[in-house]
Amino acid sequence: MRCIRTILAVGLRGMACLILLSLVCVENPELPSGEVIGQWLAFDKRVLVAAGCILLAVWVDKKGGEFPDIVSWALIFWGSMEAVRGICQLYGFSDSGHSLYAMTGSFFNPGPYSGYLAMVLPVCLHQYLIGDGKMDRVFAGGAGLLILCVLPAGMSRSAWLAGGVSCLWVYACYADWGIKLKKAWQQYRRLVVVSAFGGVCALVLAGWLMFVLKTDSACGRLFMWKIACRAVAEQPLLGYGMGGFAAAYGNAQEAYFATGDYELWEERVAGSPEYAFNEYLQTAVELGGPLTLCLLAVVLFCLYIGIKNKRFGICGAVFSLMIFSFSSYPLQLPVFVVTAVCLLLACILRNYRWEWMGLVILAGGIGATRLKNDLCMEQACRNWMNARIFYNAAAYGSVEKEYRLLYPLLKKRAAFLFEYGHILHKQQKPEESIRILMEAMKYSSDPMILNIIGKNHQQTGDYLVAERWLIRSTYRLPGRIYPYYLLAKLYAEPDFRQPDKLEEMKQIVLTKAPKIYSTVIEEMRREVKKIK
Repeated sequence: MRCIRTILAVGLRGMACLILLSLVCVENPELPSGEVIGQWLAFDKRVLVAAGCILLAVWVDKKGGEFPDIVSWALIFWGSMEAVRGICQLYGFSDSGHSLYAMTGSFFNPGPYSGYLAMVLPVCLHQYLIGDGKMDRVFAGGAGLLILCVLPAGMSRSAWLAGGVSCLWVYACYADWGIKLKKAWQQYRRLVVVSAFGGVCALVLAGWLMFVLKTDSACGRLFMWKIACRAVAEQPLLGYGMGGFAAAYGNAQEAYFATGDYELWEERVAGSPEYAFNEYLQTAVELGGPLTLCLLAVVLFCLYIGIKNKRFGICGAVFSLMIFSFSSYPLQLPVFVVTAVCLLLACILRNYRWEWMGLVILAGGIGATRLKNDLCMEQACRNWMNARIFYNAAAYGSVEKEYRLLYPLLKKRAAFLFEYGHILHKQQKPEESIRILMEAMKYSSDPMILNIIGKNHQQTGDYLVAERWLIRSTYRLPGRIYPYYLLAKLYAEPDFRQPDKLEEMKQIVLTKAPKIYSTVIEEMRREVKKIK
């Protein structure tokens, strides 16, 4: 009887973890691209079910299954499912999540998908190395091989590095490399030095090869980090608040280019990102340096406990996520946040009954408090997608009311605010449009917001103010031709005509090399040629 109760408790806890980590397979194609409210709503529902399973498991048997093992096997299961899905996408048996990429798994693009697989890979290796039974080793090894088949095709250098380093660390812990290296240093000191030097050279060569593989992408990341550091330096203690990265980044980039002291390659690779592509910098921008260091200290403490308890697979997954976070944005996606919390808990929990009850209370409380609000937000985003059909069709008059009704719920969504402000601009309501677009600037670094604000002031006859906004746009992203085109039209206004500035803007529009050539650029050039 005792054995049956234990097996049932293990099954219930395993089911709870599988349900919670199944967030990776949640897709919401009916929501705006990049919108994560659908995944958060799925989390709210799943966490309540998972809390119920854990509560029942605790009632059946106070122990029954170690939390690290349960998390490990749940991750291996979902990682293998994602790898199979990626293989199906590569061979054309299923569609990817993005039209530009052949393989994305359940994600929107291959970057986070590769990062997820890289996070699961060290767990597979550890379970294969320590597996007691043949089936354990077969399942863990098979999942690892599936991931290795897919990971190179993702073309994510960050994921390659994260998976490789974390797997090397797991194997080093399993094989006691520390003790062996200590003995080798005592007996073959010269050989160790030569080997270490060769290893460093190999790492430098590998780093250089990964850099030249996609040079502009690498340079773009370096430039983003540079601007993010400038934003941190402006407000290092308290940061700009949650969700404040994009606005802080846009202002910092604008100030940097306004000095005129920059390299041409920086203008070429500059953009208007939502994320820093470095979670440490993004957290520092939003929450400030001290709180970022405190959060990092918590993670390192959990790792210390996990290593002390020899939970190398779980710790390897955390290491992989930390490395991947250095050059990507995993913690902006719910699946990585939930998985990271589970991994950190797996580092420190010791399978006591009170720990399981604490998880039930925490999980149930989070799900219950979030569910109602997330239901409303998810429905609002669905309505926004329906309204966006009319927006894209330029039916601004018929869709303005829908955007006005959705505004109270979606007033912190930068894309929604921009569309609403643009609709009001097209409806010849410049004052209302400016008010909405000023709110959009709190959540976005997109220079198009500045362009529309400038055009609104031009509509009202505030030409000097319009000029300031459009010049700000040229500073924020100097590689764009559109604001120079708008300035040329502004200087051609009869009440604000400035021939010298007009000719200067025309020359920029006609001669500036675009980052991506399009027919729109050709059309702008044809139009400015007609301006006298």
